[in-house]
Amino acid sequence: MKFAAPDFNGATAGKSLAQRSKMMEYDQPLVWVVILLMLFGMVMVYSASISLPDSPKYAQYKNAHFLIRQATFIAISLVAGLLAFRVRIEDWQKLAPYLFVGTLILLFLVLVPGIGKGVNGAKRWLSFKVFNLQPSELMKLFVVLYAADYTVRKQQFMHKLTKGFLPMAGAVGLVGLLLLLEPDLGAFGVIVCIAMGILFLGGINGVWFGGIGATLVATFSLVIMLSPWRRERIFAYLNPWTEENALGKAYQLSHSLIAFGRGELFGVGLGGSVEKLHYLPEAHTDFLLAVIGEELGFVGVLAVVVMFYWIIKRSFDIGRQAIAIDLTFAGLTAKGIGIWIGVQAFINMGVNLGLLPTKGLTLPLMSYGGSGVLINCIGLAILLRIDYENRLRMRGGRP
Repeated sequence: MKFAAPDFNGATAGKSLAQRSKMMEYDQPLVWVVILLMLFGMVMVYSASISLPDSPKYAQYKNAHFLIRQATFIAISLVAGLLAFRVRIEDWQKLAPYLFVGTLILLFLVLVPGIGKGVNGAKRWLSFKVFNLQPSELMKLFVVLYAADYTVRKQQFMHKLTKGFLPMAGAVGLVGLLLLLEPDLGAFGVIVCIAMGILFLGGINGVWFGGIGATLVATFSLVIMLSPWRRERIFAYLNPWTEENALGKAYQLSHSLIAFGRGELFGVGLGGSVEKLHYLPEAHTDFLLAVIGEELGFVGVLAVVVMFYWIIKRSFDIGRQAIAIDLTFAGLTAKGIGIWIGVQAFINMGVNLGLLPTKGLTLPLMSYGGSGVLINCIGLAILLRIDYENRLRMRGGRP
């Protein structure tokens, strides 16, 4: 009796096909981490803002005003994210230059008298009655797309100064000029980090990169030194506990540190913060982490840090996977989104903890604000789309 030899190649192919068919279509853990951060942020925004109607500035607001608005922002942002997810990465690449130029125009309109809206001495918003749009938030996302597209288009010139770096530097410099006129040095710093990070990952000449980095440090230092109020803020940051600084330029920092000190390991309990009772300004926006530290302690802050770490790690993993299957634009975009979220979260946390000078940057996905949450959701939807197209191609399909 003869027996047929087993078809190992056919068995292996069948097993591989079965494994591919079981592959999830999108990164479910990443989706849940993002949703959890937004919902956690909404709870903390409510906690941080519940006492604001006691002050004359917010006397006309109800206690749940900021909670309702933040919940509305999140709902709108999730819908916008679902719509953005349906756009192919190839189409995002085609749109990148137009989105960048369009946002440049919006940054210019912010500075036009009668069009731009000012808050606390800064002109950063365009008012649409129902909500205020902050173009600098749009630019953080669109500079990711533009820098990734630029790097792919100019790949053969990345080692040359005139054809590789200078055009991108000019574009970012124009953005910086408009942002400094608002003024918004924090957003400019994030945008510079995004553009430089993508150029570095795209293969820019190491010597040029080092020289550019040194030039940027010198430029930011010069901007600070030539601005008396920025200079005073730096000196106050270096020594916040003098009576003059604690009641002046370092007022927010000193009360933020007091909040973390009160929180210790497990916090004073949700809703039990004292610093949010009109001691810590902007507790529901820039200093939300301080309220988390006071109410939920080191454990609460650590949970937030771990969730942001997960998002950043997955961004780079997805980007590396895209580049491995020759989707360079998608890979650079994914990593650029990771740089954007990571840098902004790091700056906000550093400011709250006293590691960095006070700067008006929100905590992504968590702080109160419509523009920030909306653009964060669209950016992360693009990241999920990249992951979806990676998985589709590994199954042998096409987007």
